[in-house]
Amino acid sequence: MREIVDGLIAWRAAGVSFAVATVVNTWRSAPRRPGAAMAVNEHGDVLGSVSGGCVEGAVYTAAQEVIKTKKAQTHTYGVSDGDAFEVGLTCGGTIEVMIQPDVALSSLDALLADIAAGRPVAAVSLPGAQLVVWPDRTAGTLGDPELDRIAAAQARGLLAHGRSAIVTACEREVFVQSWASPARMIVFGAIDFAAAVARIGKFLGYRVTVCDARGVFATEARFPEADEVVVQWPHRYLESTEIDERTVLCVLTHDPKFDIPLLEVALRTPARYIGAMGSRRTCEDRIRRLREAGVPEAALARLRAPIGLDLGARTPEETAVAIAAEIVALSWGGSGAPLTDLTAPIHGPA
Repeated sequence: MREIVDGLIAWRAAGVSFAVATVVNTWRSAPRRPGAAMAVNEHGDVLGSVSGGCVEGAVYTAAQEVIKTKKAQTHTYGVSDGDAFEVGLTCGGTIEVMIQPDVALSSLDALLADIAAGRPVAAVSLPGAQLVVWPDRTAGTLGDPELDRIAAAQARGLLAHGRSAIVTACEREVFVQSWASPARMIVFGAIDFAAAVARIGKFLGYRVTVCDARGVFATEARFPEADEVVVQWPHRYLESTEIDERTVLCVLTHDPKFDIPLLEVALRTPARYIGAMGSRRTCEDRIRRLREAGVPEAALARLRAPIGLDLGARTPEETAVAIAAEIVALSWGGSGAPLTDLTAPIHGPA
């Protein structure tokens, strides 16, 4: 729902009634993951998508009924009508969608504000009921205090890992959707390539920081898409900031006086992705210097250098796409090979 939150906030401000359809479960090659959301308001306006186009028409019709009746509905859209599912998915997968009226969504304004601000929050849903869970409090109810207590504990566990899932609490299945703080992308080196990488990082949903020791280049005017621009020696900044297993580090400086101390620190962090720009010669020299500095081989094996996939990129924007493609492939276990050459399911398990 993060991608439609601004629109929902605008609808709330205008006093417009709406319904939110959320994917709560998927089977086989479903086009969207649990948590994908689509909203329809009383005027027929639409935000978001639950299937990339396969069943939107059916969901739209159901959402209009939910708005009128103020009663939640759950629908399963699958491979064919003959299998007792309601609509055929052209991709061959199956999705279960819960459609809730806005009046059933607890603490909706607070929930939307926290999602928009990137503050951690989760929502536990049953048809017609919702419990909102923060790290330190809850709001709303699922209709039973013990169910609320157990579901809140499970929601906080999922929230800590940024996951959404159906869980069982008090012998009932409930859907937990969590919105963790956005993962971080830190781009080192205030060069033209960095501007393109910052733009695509924001597009992918990262909180983007650009860092460079040279204040004349590291300015907000040059990097308007970045959430923050830091003027500091890269390795010192990295030592002082929080890095977790979702963090992406892109080292674009290709200058030994910046790269070597920075990568010595970076390779000791739990960052998901560490990539460094440079020619083959630059990368070989960098590895030699890091070995001489005592960096273990196991740590060196984590370094993606030269950074990015082989797309034949030339421009900063094309290079940013190549870097983003490698980050996505590493995050989800993709091969980077053309889909036309593969026979495995397109949407593999998360």
